[in-house]
Amino acid sequence: MHKMLYAAVITLSMCLLAPAHALDNHLARTPPMGWNSWNSFHCDVSAKLVEATADAMVSSGMKAAGYQYVNIDDCWLLKKRSADGKLVPDPRKFPHGIKAVADYVHRKGLKLGIYESAGTTTCAGYPGSIGHEASDAKQFASWGVDYLKYDNCGDYQGETYRQRYTAMRDALAASGRAIVYSLCEWGNKAPWTWAQSIGNLWRTTQDITPRWETDQPANSYPQGIMDILDQQAGLSKTSHPGAWNDPDMLEVGNGYLTDNENRAHFSLWALLNAPLIAGNDIRHMSDKVRAVLTNKDVIAVDQDWGGRQGYKVRDDGSTEVWAKPMSDGSVAVILLNRGKGPINIATTAHEIGLKGSAHYTVRNLWTHHTATSTGPIKASVPTHAVAMFRVWPGQHASR
Repeated sequence: MHKMLYAAVITLSMCLLAPAHALDNHLARTPPMGWNSWNSFHCDVSAKLVEATADAMVSSGMKAAGYQYVNIDDCWLLKKRSADGKLVPDPRKFPHGIKAVADYVHRKGLKLGIYESAGTTTCAGYPGSIGHEASDAKQFASWGVDYLKYDNCGDYQGETYRQRYTAMRDALAASGRAIVYSLCEWGNKAPWTWAQSIGNLWRTTQDITPRWETDQPANSYPQGIMDILDQQAGLSKTSHPGAWNDPDMLEVGNGYLTDNENRAHFSLWALLNAPLIAGNDIRHMSDKVRAVLTNKDVIAVDQDWGGRQGYKVRDDGSTEVWAKPMSDGSVAVILLNRGKGPINIATTAHEIGLKGSAHYTVRNLWTHHTATSTGPIKASVPTHAVAMFRVWPGQHASR
């Protein structure tokens, strides 16, 4: 579907279905930050990998930058439940069980996430949680799990999306442990219109792939960075603290993206108040990739709530302007070049929603250079890249 038409469809659906109140579990008041095993390792997951990743999250500076969650995705368990119906961690991959791994992660000052599915099986064919929600949630709580990614595979046994995801919400609430709840239903049923009272975050699209774009329809698998971005354009009023749109995990550092594409991907996800869940092998990432993932100026945009997630201000075809209000009265802005460059892209303080002022303080969030403007905000933007700024009315002390 053409990106303009898709945005119009989303906008219409938002008008027809008002968003619900946020889930009242007091969690994810800012978008979760962490790491997930799937994008780089798929089913090759183990206690050794998870513990080494926790070590790397600390030593790389990611923990200091705000990353908290070390999340185990699919394939961590055996293909059959125990005789009493319990989930069984694969003893080859997790010889001491999940609790031992959670304890290790917690000693690092981090939190552990785990994966299940709201159907009879997970996406890789392991036991799903439908019909076992209460038992599984109690197991997760007893192991010290802090985050659940809840997928959408298997037989749904005649239940609706809301029924399946609500059942696990209630089970987690009864488990006795605070567990962030991530709904992964791929945006199939427009979760931004109903999931706020059920989960802390909800996937808005099909799975991401480390490509700039694929030019596939919105409901196709997989989706490139620009394909997913197009599907976020109408969703900016449906998220708020404790309830976030999730355009899927980060592909920064996963091989196919250029340095400019990595920076653009990270910048756009931050402007969208998206969960920042790294999907690369952080044990062996380059200094350039580490610098992207730990850019505190950009992370500050993601973690700040100014009343609305980032939204598209202007679409000129191959170039776009996106903006996001910040809680201190500034506005974050992205000048995006989707095509070949360099291209001169410009906006103004007025266009991005700032109040009138004789001059503005403009900080480039990638070069960390601060300048003054009378209103214009412009840059020459290379191929598949962004320029990202934070703009304050008047004079603002630079860091």
